[in-house]
Amino acid sequence: MSFLWAEALWALALVPALVAAYVLVLRRRRKAAPRYSDLSLLRAASAGQSRWRRHLPPALFLLALAGLVVAAARPVATLTLPTQRQTIILAMDVSGSMRARDVEPSRFEAMKAAARRFIEEVPRNTRVGIVSFAGTASVVQPPTENKEDLLAAIERFQLQRATAIGSGIIVSLATLFPEEGIDVSEYLYGDRASRARPIGEAKKDARKTFKPVPPGSYTGGAIILLTDGQRTTGPDSLEAAKMAADRGVRIYTVGLGTVQGDVIGFEGWTFRVRLDEETLKQIAQMTRGEYFYAGTAADLRKVYESLSARLVLERRETEITALFAAGSGLLALAAGFLSLFWFSRIL
Repeated sequence: MSFLWAEALWALALVPALVAAYVLVLRRRRKAAPRYSDLSLLRAASAGQSRWRRHLPPALFLLALAGLVVAAARPVATLTLPTQRQTIILAMDVSGSMRARDVEPSRFEAMKAAARRFIEEVPRNTRVGIVSFAGTASVVQPPTENKEDLLAAIERFQLQRATAIGSGIIVSLATLFPEEGIDVSEYLYGDRASRARPIGEAKKDARKTFKPVPPGSYTGGAIILLTDGQRTTGPDSLEAAKMAADRGVRIYTVGLGTVQGDVIGFEGWTFRVRLDEETLKQIAQMTRGEYFYAGTAADLRKVYESLSARLVLERRETEITALFAAGSGLLALAAGFLSLFWFSRIL
């Protein structure tokens, strides 16, 4: 635990002083107390009163004062709390390599099944968007809280040629930050398409004011990238990940398939497709996200369950001044109540 105004803790030095003053007052009362020749009278007068009762209300009051001093110092602690993320982008690979059956019944079907389960379990106040990518990338479903629309978008997937992981990341970023007006066409196709309208309603010169932020610092959204990791076309995957890192966006990568891979036939071609874990790990590391391996359909379901929990709850530094203030108030009330109940006076 740390403090935003640690100088206020010097006031805790008053607590020992108050304890000393309390002890001094008790001693003076003992000296000023009348002397009894008959001890039985003293025992009768003090019958039913225990020593701890006399000292408990003042002790609680002193603890309340100490708690208020700590509250004034504005304590900060790392707590696990509901996340403030509002938007999750699912970037999903629909390239021909997803036909591979090293994950039963196929990588493609296992991915869709796990994504459906994720959507069904995500909290209602979380907006989810879907981006698909193969030779290029497109927004299949803009961010929404409507789960029926999201599930319908997944059913519209169709396998295509090539794998452009970088394109999937860039389109996901443009969907997450529509106000920035990221020129997707320029990044994906080069200068020949730079006149195309960027995603979002912002002006194109919005990029000129962009300033990088620390990786992983953005709490308004995240990207879940599911692919076999074998890029064959489009922007470099790590350069696209650098764009996400500069915007503070975490990318959670999910590697679907096996390292040994599988031989598939697609449009008259036969080739082996393998899982490129190294690239996916680098993307996650650059953006302060995390890499998950899914070698089977069951593994993939567990990954999505884990991601759902991680995106709902997160550990972050939170000021807990209110907790100390509330606790101090309760202690002060308890001290006053006990004093009134036992001695018919306040402290």
